[in-house]
Amino acid sequence: MKRIHVITVLLLSAAVLSVSCSAVRKCKDPELNLPEQISTGHSDSLTIADVEWWKFYGDTTLCRIIERTLENNKDMLAAAARVEQMRQLYRIDKAQRLPNLSTGVYANNETNDYYDSKSVRDPEMGAKVTLSWELDLWGNLRWAKRKAGAEYMASVEQQRAMRMTLIAEVATAYFTLMALDNELTIVRRTLVTRDEGVTQAKLRFEGGLTSETVFQQAKVEYATTAALIPDLERRIEITENAIGLLMGEYPDIHVDRSEMDIDVELPDNLPIGLPSELLQRRPDIRESEQKLRASMAGVGIAYADRFPRLTFNLTGGLENDGLKGFFQSPFSYVAGTLASPIFGFGRKQAKYRAAIAEYDQARLAYEKKVLEAFKEVDDAVVTLRNIHRTAQLKENLRDAARKYVLLAHLQYRGGSINYIDVLDAQRRYFEAQIGLSNAVRDEHLAIVQLYKALGGGWEMEPQTDDTAGKADKAGKEKTSGKPKQKTAEE
Repeated sequence: MKRIHVITVLLLSAAVLSVSCSAVRKCKDPELNLPEQISTGHSDSLTIADVEWWKFYGDTTLCRIIERTLENNKDMLAAAARVEQMRQLYRIDKAQRLPNLSTGVYANNETNDYYDSKSVRDPEMGAKVTLSWELDLWGNLRWAKRKAGAEYMASVEQQRAMRMTLIAEVATAYFTLMALDNELTIVRRTLVTRDEGVTQAKLRFEGGLTSETVFQQAKVEYATTAALIPDLERRIEITENAIGLLMGEYPDIHVDRSEMDIDVELPDNLPIGLPSELLQRRPDIRESEQKLRASMAGVGIAYADRFPRLTFNLTGGLENDGLKGFFQSPFSYVAGTLASPIFGFGRKQAKYRAAIAEYDQARLAYEKKVLEAFKEVDDAVVTLRNIHRTAQLKENLRDAARKYVLLAHLQYRGGSINYIDVLDAQRRYFEAQIGLSNAVRDEHLAIVQLYKALGGGWEMEPQTDDTAGKADKAGKEKTSGKPKQKTAEE
């Protein structure tokens, strides 16, 4: 008899393992076929994304704005709330595998007054404790736990992706604001020169040295330059409002910022790392991977749901028809329930196939996310390289235009050219200054986009918050780039 019992246990265990391993056998692995290099000509072992954002940007004013944004931004706070929600849901699914202990105290008084019989009272009172436990034969609860765990980690990665995006948005707005300030400074400085030109042209016209055309041309140049100021002031205030919104502030706030260094030497070639590191660094890719794991666990749940469920209930307590002798009236019973679907018109099978289709969608979304990441990095690399060349050419143009203005003034004083030629030289110099300012701005923005595309900027500053520290520690664990198909026993 004992031998038959052992054989029965072994056969049941083999059946459980078979079902658990078969649950996700139809889930295909993602097809990534990663290239050897992220971008042509780049095979760096290091990447700028490993530099923490507060070290990468360096500007203390910008870092303070980023800190306020991460603390007060409404989307960031909502993402943190979602992480907490998913963490609690994960705790629920973990607890489902444990026995459920419940208790209750009751009292009732039933009166039976049947036809042609005396009225009978049947009072009853009791207190009982029930221990209920579902034996996870086919992995239903284990797959549910994995699904909830993957969804929780996806929310953590989503929060990190939000942090990365917000930091990039703040840096972009900040450098744009610095460029607008610099452009406004150039316009106002040029406007002073234009005003002096109008005064000189008026004196020469009234003295009969030049025609009225020169005087009117000087006035046109002054008015054209002055007309740029209101639009620049508008754009500056709108950009400040945008930064204020990111920081969770109301509009009409003043944003402290540094001055743009036009002559700064920015790199045109930064280390971008290896393809496998890109999958490990970018939180949006890891979020997509965790969603893929959750979908795979959903397939396991749907598969296991086709088999019987075995539940045990142990109930014990006190029960009597009165208080007298109540504590000397114990009772107990044990019950086992085996619930199994018999004929459901294909509902369970359809649910399983739908779960596989959902997994396929998540797999394709993951593959697409990887492709998008490589495209974004390559675009950022190409953009930075070409914008750097443009900035160098713009700098040469500004230097040449400055010399052009000096020579034009000398030749005008010598009488070899007209004053309109001087105005033309000043106009070209003004446009060259604006062009260089915008080119330097675009260089800064290109570096910001490359840093973001490589997955930089999601780290948190050193802090004592245990919850956030654990979440970031979990996110730094290396992943393979594709979900591993685990059995229910792992």
